[in-house]
Amino acid sequence: MNLLKKILAPLTVVLAINTTTHGEGKSHKYDIVIYGGTSAGVTAAVQASRMDRSVAIVGPDKHLGGLSSGGLGFTDTGRKEVIGGLSREFYERIYDYYRKPDYWKYETEGDFLKKKLGMRQTTKDAMWSFEPSVAESVFEDLIRENKIPVFRDQWLDRENGVVKSDGRIKSITMLSGMSFEAKVFIDASYEGDLLAAAGVSYHVGREANSVYGETWNGVQAGVFHHDHHFGDMKISPYKVPGDPDSGVLARISTVPAEPNGSGDKMVQAYCFRMCLTNEAENRIPFPKPEGYDPDQYELLLRIFEHLDPMHVFHKFDPVPNNKTDSNNHGPFSFDNIGMNWDYPEASYERRREIIEEHKTYQLGMLYFLSNDPRVPEKLREAMKVWGLPKDEFVDNGNWSHQLYVREARRMVGKHVITEHDLIGNPENPKSIGMGSYGIDSHNTQRYITPEGYVQNEGDVGVKVPPYQITYDAIVPKENECSNLLVPVAASCSHVAYGSVRMEPVFMILGQSAGTAASLAIEDAVSVQNVDYPKLKARLTADKQVLEFKR
Repeated sequence: MNLLKKILAPLTVVLAINTTTHGEGKSHKYDIVIYGGTSAGVTAAVQASRMDRSVAIVGPDKHLGGLSSGGLGFTDTGRKEVIGGLSREFYERIYDYYRKPDYWKYETEGDFLKKKLGMRQTTKDAMWSFEPSVAESVFEDLIRENKIPVFRDQWLDRENGVVKSDGRIKSITMLSGMSFEAKVFIDASYEGDLLAAAGVSYHVGREANSVYGETWNGVQAGVFHHDHHFGDMKISPYKVPGDPDSGVLARISTVPAEPNGSGDKMVQAYCFRMCLTNEAENRIPFPKPEGYDPDQYELLLRIFEHLDPMHVFHKFDPVPNNKTDSNNHGPFSFDNIGMNWDYPEASYERRREIIEEHKTYQLGMLYFLSNDPRVPEKLREAMKVWGLPKDEFVDNGNWSHQLYVREARRMVGKHVITEHDLIGNPENPKSIGMGSYGIDSHNTQRYITPEGYVQNEGDVGVKVPPYQITYDAIVPKENECSNLLVPVAASCSHVAYGSVRMEPVFMILGQSAGTAASLAIEDAVSVQNVDYPKLKARLTADKQVLEFKR
């Protein structure tokens, strides 16, 4: 069976609430159809259902929740006071789950709360650090309670699957032949596949600073906001140090960095947010992945000559039951820099290749750190204590089902959010929710400096105050599509998206999209012409936080 057939293999697609198998080629009709089972897709669907609309989720996902159930359990909260509505309800349900002592199988709640949780510290009614399987169960509960059909493993026909009439999407068809009609559609995918297939404008990569008068958008060579860079370490990129004729080490680009502030098509690095455990009873030793190549990590060995090798554990952030949400840290780590630039617009088959390459890279690094004799013994022995948890991602080899697609397509909609909307924090009369996490863009390239050393570029970290997100950032221009809402691949510049892209915000925007879609149907208007006072009143009634008085 070739790779594409594996990706698109048919699957029974409806939850326990409806055990009917939906045959291929059958047409389905709902008030609202949501493409993508991300956290935003779930909150959009729940909100629409609570507003008495018929709604369905359809998309490639086999598991609901995207990154929130895919390993990102150490939540990037920002100011918790601005997280409201269904987003807040999700974290409250997580809190309720962990009130049951039986669910603390490998450690006590008291021991867990003594760990370094920072902004993720449990509050009186919400919990911000959790296991992937627990998050997925919460999303499934929300879907089941609201009787929402979910069509899983259904891939949009991106070439011919969107039928439009008079500027509106009439129907969408999957590669399986299954089609869906709706009055309003919501693209809740990370990739923005539906918006692109519908002919809506979008951007991939970094805009030049000159486009929106920004500071932190374009190329950022020499900008070192986090510890994810080589700084003043003078590390040769060549196989024989100092000898360009010997060839370049793996995972270093030979393309020179463009001038600072210029735009490009590069995309910030992806990784898997790995759930690992040091609980012996629940641990699977890191397997040697197919295609393992220790030469891919030669640069890491050179870094160990300059940094304490134990720095690799810096982002083994705690989630309950002696597990982690392990993220990128350091100049060479789990971020797979430069290996995803074509992902946003790539074919499904090419995306699968990229996803598998990321998995091989990260599993290979874990195996390398645990077993290669060139790795300092102290680090090797410490890494062997860790492994994959037996009770997570049990149908996917105990590995996350969701790559961290930090950024792909971004719609160019009715309003483009830029750094000025975040840092300047202007009063926004059409707020549908708030963000507050700092601007956080990961590296986009690893290159060779003019002096002949290796360096990373693209990492940006800038603090922002709580800011309002305008409704106009989730709607396309009306002349492009009048019945589509986009809460995930929203209308933002690259640097602004570095803050907006957080999972709590996606759930906030998903709920607001579900509300707006329902009101557009009720008043028989385009999504661009939804009555904002009416939208605001409903969002406020549903506990969405629309403003924050500092």
